[in-house]
Amino acid sequence: MDIYGYWSILLVFVLLVLEGIRFFLFHEKTNRKRMVDMGGSMTIGNREIQEDRMAFLTTSAGTMAVLADGSGQTYGGRIAAQIAVQTCEDVFQDYHAFNNPQYFFRKAFNCANREILKELGDKERGTASVGCVLIRQDFLYYALVGNIKIGVYREGNLVPISTGHTIAVLAEKQFHEGRISREDALTLLENHRLYNYLGQDEFRDIEYVDAPVQLKRGDIIVLMSDGIYDLLDFKELERTLEGTADCQKKAFDVIELVNQSSAPAKDNASIVLLGV
Repeated sequence: MDIYGYWSILLVFVLLVLEGIRFFLFHEKTNRKRMVDMGGSMTIGNREIQEDRMAFLTTSAGTMAVLADGSGQTYGGRIAAQIAVQTCEDVFQDYHAFNNPQYFFRKAFNCANREILKELGDKERGTASVGCVLIRQDFLYYALVGNIKIGVYREGNLVPISTGHTIAVLAEKQFHEGRISREDALTLLENHRLYNYLGQDEFRDIEYVDAPVQLKRGDIIVLMSDGIYDLLDFKELERTLEGTADCQKKAFDVIELVNQSSAPAKDNASIVLLGV
């Protein structure tokens, strides 16, 4: 091999090294950018059984958080919520960054529904409302079934981004579509009973985010069960979410507000916070 051959090999080697360094620095920067501050807390309220469940998971594809609010006979609600959360974790373990987030949500929710029915049989024995979020490359994706509420706290304001599946929401939608009268809609607007949840033969639909939410530094993603938002108003939540404390401390503080409330009937209450 002549000297030009050696120089060619050396040049290729140097280029490969430089490409490796560039690749490493890029992914180090991306990983630092995607670090998420996570926190969660719950209280049993005045109920005999804690039926809420939550989980967090970070992989190379992003960060996933899920909150499930169970309901049912004896321990059926707790079992349904645990199945839903575990299924979301299992499906996310196999999720790849190039997959559509809706594919993950659809697969996780459908699998969870099947597993709940397989484990509990009749739908009256255990159901679950489930909210799940995915943070990927500074964008927020979400899906839910039931009445978990999802919002984004930004610059002092907590803005809800989910709608939910209660009779009141359905009535409002049907009124705007011209399917029911104003009088019928007003009659139903105070009805917070669920019409859609996991643990039925064919749950109706999944609420997806219309377009991913671009996150800004300092944003906090909030998932909460009705035991939180039925008891505390958004102003109380906003005051608790402000400041420099980490998300775990803020989650504890929200639950402490619930525990200190003098309300005669307090449901299970759970909150998940993700700070970016």
